Amino acid sequence: MVNEGPNQEERDDTPAPESALQADPSVSVHPSVSINPSVSVHPSSSAHPSALAQPSGLAHPSSSGPEDLSVIKVSRRRWAVVLVFSCYSMCNAFQWIQYGSINNIFMHFYGVSAFAIDWLSMCYMLTYIPLLLPVAWLLEKFGLRTIALTGSALNCLGAWVKLGSLKPHLFPVTVVGQVICSVAQVFILGMPSRIASVWFGANEVSTACSVAVFGNQLGIAIGFLVPPVLVPNVEDRDKLAYHISIMFYIIGGVATLLLILVFIVFKEKPKYPPSRAQSLSYALTSPDASYLGSIAQLFKNLNFVLLVITYGLNAGAFYALSTLLNRMVIWHYPGEEVNAGRIGLTIVIAGMLGAVISGIWLDRSKTYKETTLVVYIMTLLGMVVYTFTLNLGHLWVVFITAGTMGFFMTGYLPLGFEFAVELTYPESEGISSGLLNISAQVFGIIFTISQGQIIDNYGTKPGNIFLCLFLTLGAALTAFIKPDLRRQKANKETPENKLQEEEEESNTSKVPTAVSEDHL
Repeated sequence: MVNEGPNQEERDDTPAPESALQADPSVSVHPSVSINPSVSVHPSSSAHPSALAQPSGLAHPSSSGPEDLSVIKVSRRRWAVVLVFSCYSMCNAFQWIQYGSINNIFMHFYGVSAFAIDWLSMCYMLTYIPLLLPVAWLLEKFGLRTIALTGSALNCLGAWVKLGSLKPHLFPVTVVGQVICSVAQVFILGMPSRIASVWFGANEVSTACSVAVFGNQLGIAIGFLVPPVLVPNVEDRDKLAYHISIMFYIIGGVATLLLILVFIVFKEKPKYPPSRAQSLSYALTSPDASYLGSIAQLFKNLNFVLLVITYGLNAGAFYALSTLLNRMVIWHYPGEEVNAGRIGLTIVIAGMLGAVISGIWLDRSKTYKETTLVVYIMTLLGMVVYTFTLNLGHLWVVFITAGTMGFFMTGYLPLGFEFAVELTYPESEGISSGLLNISAQVFGIIFTISQGQIIDNYGTKPGNIFLCLFLTLGAALTAFIKPDLRRQKANKETPENKLQEEEEESNTSKVPTAVSEDHL
């Protein structure tokens, strides 16, 4: 059912024969949608081209877009697409944290410092910063399928390269493999909101984005849980090499299988737009629009700039905690590598639950600003409680406080993606998500290095207080973001905008499209 043949897909996607829009050329086909302060599209039965002018020009849908923008219909393939993406994102995230979760064991095996092992995690953050804009441009130029295949292929290649590093003197080889995986991450992190917008209906996008982010968080969770189990802390380096090889072979096999699934399942976009906002997005897209101009336009949006900063502070704190968790737990509970991994697992599993609940809540309530602010404040409170309970000597207390903090801290991540899309519509989701992730990587590197140095010199409590201060700043800045929900305004323009499944073709909704050149 996933890999449908052309005939089957054509049959599934054929719209109902009658179309009021096609039958009556006098019908107004311009919705009143305020896109941004400088772009507005108004209804008029006698529309004139000059009335529709916008900075990048109004182009009608390119040949690569859906064939009929007057039909809104969700595709059955959408869940297969998002689940496959979620799985290879999970595989990549596992490889990010697999070294940090057993930091002390890899230090012993390769004979390197803790800071060197930390860089195996931080290289994910470092490579993202210079590569984000080129990859975002590639996403706009070549589309989802090409980016998905490239990211999955690089993830697979990096996993197999690491198998060449099973000797203590081959640390540079494992660095090369990790760097390849970090490049793959650039092709992955910015895609959840784009997949949700392109494939899912107006009442599903936040849930779909949460599912896409869910995979990344699950990979981190498995990365905390599995390495301490597969690679025990033994002195014999030959035995360590054997256990490490098992972990590397497993991840290499999984990455290969996922690459095959991406090739089979991933499709560029559905035949019909799944929402009114996506239909308008296709219609308003100009192939000649300046890519750098789009980025410049986003940075003129004060609400989005505030979100970029606050998202970076929150996600950066999470990256630092994840990278340094093993070191912090071992500091207070020596010999508890396995439980350190389980605490990390608890943080991420609780966060995945928070992410799914947040996504469902947003789809129902559309209260983006309020939900984001509440979750941010609860993240701060959870971090404060975790900071002052870590050294009490009771691991069960750490499990509870870390899980509570994780529920909100990692549950915030899909909220940021979706809020950004709302604030920047109809700009590309890939660009807005990418800028959020650049902020996260920058703050992640700063926080990881700074907190690591503070922990080494002053202990874990001052290091965690350092993060609490920046989370306080993030919560305060979030309060100043105005909820300018542009995508929601586009989706609410017509009362009959209710999506139907593909098999309910007789109830397929019709929506206005941008006026064609013939009408003009």
